[in-house]
Amino acid sequence: MTISLSRRRFLAWSAMASAAGFVGFPLEAAASVPQRARAVPLRNVRLKRSMFLDSLQTNRRYMLQLEPDRLLHNFRQYAGLKPKAPVYGGWEADTIAGHTLGHYLSALSLMHAQTGDTECLSRADYIVAELALCQAQAADGYVAGFTRKNRDGKIESGRAVFDDLRQGRVETQPFSLNGSWAPLYTWHKLFAGLLDAHVHCGNAHALEVAVRLGNYLDAVFAQLDDAQMQRVLSCEFGGLNESFAELYGRTGDPRWLRLAERLRHREVMDPLAAQQDKLDRLHANTQIPKLIGMARQFELTGDPEPSAAARFFWLTVTAHHTYVIGGNADREYFQAPDTISKFVTEQTCEHCNSYNMLKLTRHLYRWTPRAAYFDYYERTLLNHIMAQQHPGTGMFAYMMPLMAGAKREFSTPFDDFWCCVGSGMESHAQFGDSIYWRDDEDETLFVNLYIPSSLDDDPSGLRLELDSDLPLGGETRLRITAAPEAAQRIALRIPGWAQSWRLTLNGKPVRAELADGYVRLRRRWRAGDMLTLELPMPLRLEPSDDPDVVSVMRGPLVLAADLGSTEQPYATQADPVLVAEGDVLAGFAPQEVSGRYLATEVVHPGPLAFVPFYAQHDRRSAIYFGRLAPQAWREAQARQAAAAEAMARLDAEAIDRVELGEEASEKAHRLRSELSYNVEYRRRKGRDARSGGFVEFDLRNQAGPLHLRLRYWGGEHRRRFRILANGHLVADEVLDGDRGIRFVDVDYPLPAAATKGKALRVRIEPETGFSAGPVFGCWLLAGTEA
Repeated sequence: MTISLSRRRFLAWSAMASAAGFVGFPLEAAASVPQRARAVPLRNVRLKRSMFLDSLQTNRRYMLQLEPDRLLHNFRQYAGLKPKAPVYGGWEADTIAGHTLGHYLSALSLMHAQTGDTECLSRADYIVAELALCQAQAADGYVAGFTRKNRDGKIESGRAVFDDLRQGRVETQPFSLNGSWAPLYTWHKLFAGLLDAHVHCGNAHALEVAVRLGNYLDAVFAQLDDAQMQRVLSCEFGGLNESFAELYGRTGDPRWLRLAERLRHREVMDPLAAQQDKLDRLHANTQIPKLIGMARQFELTGDPEPSAAARFFWLTVTAHHTYVIGGNADREYFQAPDTISKFVTEQTCEHCNSYNMLKLTRHLYRWTPRAAYFDYYERTLLNHIMAQQHPGTGMFAYMMPLMAGAKREFSTPFDDFWCCVGSGMESHAQFGDSIYWRDDEDETLFVNLYIPSSLDDDPSGLRLELDSDLPLGGETRLRITAAPEAAQRIALRIPGWAQSWRLTLNGKPVRAELADGYVRLRRRWRAGDMLTLELPMPLRLEPSDDPDVVSVMRGPLVLAADLGSTEQPYATQADPVLVAEGDVLAGFAPQEVSGRYLATEVVHPGPLAFVPFYAQHDRRSAIYFGRLAPQAWREAQARQAAAAEAMARLDAEAIDRVELGEEASEKAHRLRSELSYNVEYRRRKGRDARSGGFVEFDLRNQAGPLHLRLRYWGGEHRRRFRILANGHLVADEVLDGDRGIRFVDVDYPLPAAATKGKALRVRIEPETGFSAGPVFGCWLLAGTEA
């Protein structure tokens, strides 16, 4: 019944979308086969020496520094058991506590499958046993590490969140449900960890714990009507729908599928199923896991509607919302389509987004094995995932800043535990999961990633060794070490970036079929056979949505201008640009070090070395460049100088000003605040105030008329706050994202009563449920009386 209604709705939406002129529904989505291709299991692939193996081993060292009992602290405490170790800091000391344990359990399970590591297996089994013990303390299946802050401000068990839900109390904000920071998101991570331990470690108890926890949630959600459920889903819930779909796949119990389908956030999913891009201003990583859940539903049911939503989302994000490194979103949010060049900032590309986009890519590839999916996968893996982990410390970056001169900020071992630390542990534990794929229908082995590795494909009897110079060099060698009697087809991906290629078998050129981005060779293989694929990698320019904003590419790699050590300050007045009348790349000369180029006359300021972006862990970089003719460059310099002069005049004319976000200036103006944080965006420092908080400070006063000038980012949205001066209301401000892609100054005339006295006390306080600002500058100026 559910599937029938869903298909009927899907057909209606497809017709409406076409009639309205939206992107047409991809016909191949309806024709997709849910399990056309399958990845070779992780346990059958072993990594060989390469940067990927180095990263994996670095990650393992960090994972083994972590103490499972510290991650289990809250689980035991709120189950009525004595914790065995103190809780960690950072996010694990907040109401989102417990999310890291789920990530960690997944990472341990993946690491065991990838390497056979027995210590990781032992830790995974121990965590599952502890979770089962905690769960056994309650009769209803509840087990959790998250907490909530009640109305009195006290921290209590997260169970209270769901006790309230049973009574019909649903109080949500985008990241808060009944006083807890995204508890369903946290549970999704726990479910995912349990399901990974089940499949990769063979731990049957892990599935039992997941089923009992599912029973608990099913009983809670049964008390909610449809409207209440949609309000619950307006708070980030990760990919909990994927967890229940997977429970259905593992157990065959249809109630888990019904629950997965009930976790459909219609406000987001309905437009995507209708092929409409309404992603602008949506929190990116809140949405991506939902689509992974939709993809899993298609694989289990064959219903084309969830596959249409998942495919359209992927196509839309990769084509219209993705940076050159494969990541997406600025300050964690999608922007309007095809505006990447306007959002090159220090807060781009949250790692979790790319981690989840790669998971979604794997699902879509299963249905339609085309090389284009792995063109995106390879780009993101090499340029974002490999940039996210510091090779020396094993620590992880939350954002991947792309603004010229920005530096990567890495986690600390025991005091952060951001979401991107958790997804980082998973990303760097499973590089072998997508190298080799099987299409059993036509007996094809696909080689999608050229990561040095060995394969033991036990069902077919095929074994091979893969060695590769990629990504710095362009040669890959695949040597057969054992083969079955029957003929087999091997398909090698010809990357979309390859302008030419050459394939040889045992040193001799071969003619092979090329289709859907693969060169295919079918034969009866023999031990010792060697396939060699050569892929030349000349430099090329890749435009952004703005043809005059470009990046330099070599093969799959984004090249960065090296702007110096992160230990040295960056001179912000001189972002590099490419200036030439003709071929810009003619000014790049290769250096002795592989993958390194020196640009001289064509880059200003210069000369500059260009190197692979991913390796710039402790260096400042630029990867987006204005491409200008000499006259246009001179005009741009003049505009920049005029803007600097205008800023200097404003500062000189001000009666007083406070540089919000600057400690010395804030202290000099006696700033006080609660639930307020320093921010930095586009090299401007500022300060916000969150719901329930405020920020206030003193300015030097004088007799009026006066006005207060505050600076905001024009794209801020969902901000509502009051501005007061000496206790008098100045304005009720609403920022709703309609003031342009720029910083804007807003003048507020001050009431005459506020200008009496030596000091002017300015207070900014948000409405309940909203934030204030951020404010990126404040000036007191002579002006007109209100």
